[in-house]
Amino acid sequence: MKAVLVEKTDDRYHLAYKDIPIPTPKEGQVVVKNHFIGVNFSDTVYDHLFAAPPPYVPGCESAGEVTAVGANVHDIKVGDRVAHVSFTAYSEYSALDANQVAKIPDNVSYKDAAAASAQALTALTLVRDAHHVKKGDYILVLAAAGGVGLMLCQMGRYLGATVIGVVSSSEKADLAREYGADHVINSTKEDVAAKVKEITNGLGCHAVFDAIGKATFETSWECVRRNGTFVSYGFASGDTDPLPLMRLAEKNVTINRPALYQHLVTREERERWWGELFDLLGNGHIKAHIYKTYDLKDAALAHADITSRKTTGKLLLKPSED
Repeated sequence: MKAVLVEKTDDRYHLAYKDIPIPTPKEGQVVVKNHFIGVNFSDTVYDHLFAAPPPYVPGCESAGEVTAVGANVHDIKVGDRVAHVSFTAYSEYSALDANQVAKIPDNVSYKDAAAASAQALTALTLVRDAHHVKKGDYILVLAAAGGVGLMLCQMGRYLGATVIGVVSSSEKADLAREYGADHVINSTKEDVAAKVKEITNGLGCHAVFDAIGKATFETSWECVRRNGTFVSYGFASGDTDPLPLMRLAEKNVTINRPALYQHLVTREERERWWGELFDLLGNGHIKAHIYKTYDLKDAALAHADITSRKTTGKLLLKPSED
């Protein structure tokens, strides 16, 4: 089969498109023929997070058809349509732990499942668990035109919150409004904290969802209201500086740094989050904005595009039909 491998890492990834053996399932595994593969910013920095020794297949989500089932797998069968958020996705076939795949309902396509899985699950856990968003809340979404950002805008609207999106261009502003942002701030032209105070009558937001990290920490901090929640869930500009705990007392702020995988540990957790995601997606309450679908062999181009900040929404890879 064809696969993309990280062959070495230094100041950037070195990706290679190669032939490797089709995997066979071990006990407790299934093999999935990937129809669509999601590209995430985190795919470009895995060497920093996990220090996986090259060569390895990157990628953390895909949707496809089960083609083989290992021993002691009882709930998944050949032919099932499934999605996952785990690893080794940049390939025509992936061997996955059976407990990490979720059956895709008939009213959700492979393409939509791959485009929504990691980012929509992330957004869902953020608005349900990191801060329980409710009607009347003001929420601030940084990188509002990104994949998770657009999902947060939609979910905020669905839950009855007033959504303030932060973007870096007028084109991204239009997209954020289309996907549910009530107010949009262009950070290249406007003072984000001042605009937030204006919109919220000086009170700030009940919750701030920050995917940027180091570069936006102080601005995000200014935008949180007393007794509010600061959710730092990304690190596009690098990890934040150490935070003295006493600083939280300035406004009684709750701060957290959630990770999606910690929400998918038990069977009950996986059923809850995947079930709600597919319900929202299948019933049209949320949708994925797909920026572009690349051939699997062009994964390096997809990486270059997503790190350039010129993309919006979701990037996908598609294996060859040959």
